[in-house]
Amino acid sequence: MRSLIVSGDFERSLCSLLLNFSNNTSVSACLEVYLPERKKQRKAEIKVCSKAGGVHFSEEPPSTGVPSHVHFDEKLHDSVVMVTQEDDGNFMVKVGFLKTQHRYEIVFTLPDVPGLGKNVCPAPVPSPHLRITNILPAPEGGLKVACEYMALQEGVLCEEVLLLSETNDDVCVRVKVHARVMDRHHGTPMLLEGVRCIGVELEYDSEHSDWQGFD
Repeated sequence: MRSLIVSGDFERSLCSLLLNFSNNTSVSACLEVYLPERKKQRKAEIKVCSKAGGVHFSEEPPSTGVPSHVHFDEKLHDSVVMVTQEDDGNFMVKVGFLKTQHRYEIVFTLPDVPGLGKNVCPAPVPSPHLRITNILPAPEGGLKVACEYMALQEGVLCEEVLLLSETNDDVCVRVKVHARVMDRHHGTPMLLEGVRCIGVELEYDSEHSDWQGFD
């Protein structure tokens, strides 16, 4: 009598079914009973997984080094400008990768800040490389902020601007714009949603740059 090697749920179920039948029952008869039930079970599994957002097959192990499936919702935050509020109430805005000698428009939305109000203006002394060009109430609440950023230096950079309330002199919010700036000759990064290039500066020696900052 041949030995049976049972390696999975399908084989174990089939083996159990065969053992429950009498010796006079043929294998084909067993399969006629088992396979239709197995097809119904697989259809039910696929239907349930489809309602959850996608078909998921879990019986077969994934190939070596290859993930079984990709969760796009977990990767979504990597494609948009991220705004996070810090413990001190100020904000960090991460704009992703930029290139040196390029000027960018960056648009993001800040949530409502108690006491700041809807009438907000930037501080009169802006950062030399970052300036706010527009502040408007956002339809979904909060403030929609547009700013212009000039990337001159390579590296991980953080520029700051200060937002002032026009109705409450005691309230202000600091916004830090965090960027990873790469050399202009090292390729073209994929810009995040909310960031667009609006100009390119001429080649120059960074140590002898004529750039005086925004007016």
